[in-house]
Amino acid sequence: MSTSTHTSNNAVSNILNQFEAPLTIVARVLLALMFLLAGWGKLTGFSQTVAYIQSVGLPAANVMAAAGMVVELGAGLALVFGFQTQIAALLLAGFTLMASFLFHNFWAAPADQAYVMQLMFLKNIAVTGGLLFVALKSKR
Repeated sequence: MSTSTHTSNNAVSNILNQFEAPLTIVARVLLALMFLLAGWGKLTGFSQTVAYIQSVGLPAANVMAAAGMVVELGAGLALVFGFQTQIAALLLAGFTLMASFLFHNFWAAPADQAYVMQLMFLKNIAVTGGLLFVALKSKR
């Protein structure tokens, strides 16, 4: 590694270290936002959520909708406030991974929907990776 590359890496590391606490909060809020909005949508549109779950052929749609709402709102808020961050991140990671396979199965979608479903699936996989990283790196 050249000296200039090494120096610039140190400069970036120093800046990131200096702003670690606020950047950590921003990162948790940005990750949680998707879940908080989705959970709120389930709360305010519960019957539509149940109908959607039923439309993909899953059983116990009422229970699944309620459980999803609780996980998204509860773990989302915990992530924002840094409360039991590792547990919250793991819950959201598992929830997101499960939802990806249940609701974004692009491999079985009609051709005109497959691309968007694949993008949503891959976005969820990336979010799952980010949440696993949060769980690994969280101090609490």
